[in-house]
Amino acid sequence: MSDTKPAIKQHRPLSFYVKKYAMIFVGAIIASIGLELFLIPNNVIDGGVVGVSIMMSSITGLSFGLFLVLLNLPFLYWGGYRQIGKNFAIATLVAICFLSLWSAVFAPVGRVTEDPFLAAIFGGIIDGLGIGLIIRAGGSLDGTEIVAIIMDKRSVFSVGEVVMFINLFILSSAGLLYGWDKAMYSLVAYFVIAKMIDVVIKGLDESYAVMIVTDAHEAVTSALNDRLGRGVTLLHGAGGYTGDSKEVLYCVVTRLEVDKLKEIVLEKDSNAFVTINAVHDIVGGRFKKKAIH
Repeated sequence: MSDTKPAIKQHRPLSFYVKKYAMIFVGAIIASIGLELFLIPNNVIDGGVVGVSIMMSSITGLSFGLFLVLLNLPFLYWGGYRQIGKNFAIATLVAICFLSLWSAVFAPVGRVTEDPFLAAIFGGIIDGLGIGLIIRAGGSLDGTEIVAIIMDKRSVFSVGEVVMFINLFILSSAGLLYGWDKAMYSLVAYFVIAKMIDVVIKGLDESYAVMIVTDAHEAVTSALNDRLGRGVTLLHGAGGYTGDSKEVLYCVVTRLEVDKLKEIVLEKDSNAFVTINAVHDIVGGRFKKKAIH
């Protein structure tokens, strides 16, 4: 008889799900404002299933939300539920339903501006903000991203490349339907949306992971603790060529602290080797944003 005990499934607290779906709800409201008050009335589209849904709505006269749900369902079942996971599929379905609902609410309001360039810029900012919140909450609005994730595992193309190819086709179709000037405005909106999503996901004040290889690890650690207020993790390593033991310091700092960190490290060890990489998210620990004095 095996002594292995079955793993106990951990259940998240109710507050986690309340926060998660509240963020999706707010994100759907914001995204629908960007679409219905700026982009859609000016024939400027987003990429992916959202863009296809906008064009199908223009062609048939049926609601945008209807096509958004119908076109996403196959991707959601085939990819989201079976390939990625049930929690992602549920969050995405909820986000799509919320966006469809709020799009129907805001559609009768009409456009805020008749200038397609202003619509592309401000609509892109607002739409990207809403989509970013939904993605941060663990959902999505676009089935093409699910396809891209699956194809990334089965082809030589990355997720970004697959999404780009799909959206180039969609935006080209918008040129045939609305005219090439609107397709170019749609490209501007797509770029703004993508950048705004990055801002929401990564934050305006990015954090950086720093690896420091130094022979003066005690002095550097003490200085970073005292002068920068950052905790440091000590990793034990060895030189690949010489085989000599090396101590590697690891810590996370904000963008504003990077220059100060380099100054401290080089002051203690002018021969130190430092690598700095952007961090997209931080979970746990006692990391806090601090002001530099």
